Amino acid sequence: MERNDADIGHGQEGSDQDVLEPLDEEEGAYALTRKTVAAILFAVDTDDREQLVELMEPLHAADIADLLEQINAFDRRRLVRLYDKEFDGEILSELDESIREEVIMLLSPDVLSDAVREMDSDDVVDFVEYLEEPQQEAILDALEDSDRVAVQQALTYPEESAGRLMQREVVAVPDMWTVGQAIDFMRQREDLPEQFYHVILVDPRMKPIAHATLGKLMASPRETLLADITEPGFRTIPASQDEGDVAYAFNQYHLISAPVVDENDRLVGVITIDDAMIVLDEEHEEDILRLAGVGEGSLNDRVTETLKQRMPWLAVNLGTAIIASLVISLFEGTISQFVALAVLMPIVASMGGNAGTQSLTVAVRAIATKDLTGSNVWRVIRREALVGLANGTAFAVVMGVIGLVWFGDGRLGLVIAAAMIINMVIAGLAGTMIPVVLEKLKVDPALASGTFVTTVTDVVGFFAFLGLAALVLL
Repeated sequence: MERNDADIGHGQEGSDQDVLEPLDEEEGAYALTRKTVAAILFAVDTDDREQLVELMEPLHAADIADLLEQINAFDRRRLVRLYDKEFDGEILSELDESIREEVIMLLSPDVLSDAVREMDSDDVVDFVEYLEEPQQEAILDALEDSDRVAVQQALTYPEESAGRLMQREVVAVPDMWTVGQAIDFMRQREDLPEQFYHVILVDPRMKPIAHATLGKLMASPRETLLADITEPGFRTIPASQDEGDVAYAFNQYHLISAPVVDENDRLVGVITIDDAMIVLDEEHEEDILRLAGVGEGSLNDRVTETLKQRMPWLAVNLGTAIIASLVISLFEGTISQFVALAVLMPIVASMGGNAGTQSLTVAVRAIATKDLTGSNVWRVIRREALVGLANGTAFAVVMGVIGLVWFGDGRLGLVIAAAMIINMVIAGLAGTMIPVVLEKLKVDPALASGTFVTTVTDVVGFFAFLGLAALVLL
């Protein structure tokens, strides 16, 4: 990256608005500017810690994490070591997992300890759960005894469960208390969560039975019973529930926070909307990456890791391509007599593949959001078949005319038109049915559907086109 005096001047004098203001239309409204990044790297190059701290101070922790992810490993190592004592827990929690371990190893033990102590328990759990055991121990040793126990207990829950997602810091009071008692209790506590939205009402057995928003609490007279200002739609979440289902519940029922309970329905923590939305975003990202057959890849992954994620599905695609080629080989004689078939053949397969991908994407997303269920699956399948028939008919007319005009043979136009209709209908059916079947078989439809749908549309497209050509043209 080019660094010049103008860049440095911008970095020194720019306000918070300057740091995030885009330089041109290609940069997003909240992206780090090239000038700011250049100024920061210049401060690193010149070993100017004072200037680095001044430049980094206006940045949000998420922007600092983005910066660390975008620069190369050499600059990242120098920046972290120079910034050192200013590093805080919020930056660590925002970092991508692919470079988090690297940053941990660069921080001094004292800085790492201070940073971890600043984090909420759910962030600490997210932070350590995928680390190697020696690194986990180093992080846990930095915590106070009570926090360490809380994190270790959370780690006993299954991966990607509500127990891992929840934070242990909760505000819970007896259900018979008044507003005044609750306010006095919170004022006296020194360990309130930094951010919370509800006061949870519990019975004598610590079972959550309702919750009241802070807004209603502060707006009500002190003598008001908490039971009289509780919110409707109260829900609890089992600690063993999958985090994907948790995110769905927050999105579906417009939850702000929800208490987490153990197998005896006793309160053990709380999940807030920010954590649920992170999971929802990760689920969406995961589906997109898996539809493309790249697993859970990241821009910061090493070459070997990227190869491991992508090569298996490329190998599967090679196998399915060979199957399609075998179908073509069955009609070598027909193709040798009518070279035009080789010209038009990819069009049929391509159109079917695109139509199948359209249906597949809609179906996978509908399964993820629980909109596609057993009660409406056949209606959706019929709809996709009709859409395929309508699209196939429309494009069949177009290709029929093209076949006639291009090659001067009405029979060839008829063949490609019929093959187009068949393949588009099959594409609509396959794009919906394959993910549904895979879901029933407990296989992730986002991961495996694309390969199967492409194989079906290729094989059917080639077989229909060449088979009809053999019947009509020979």
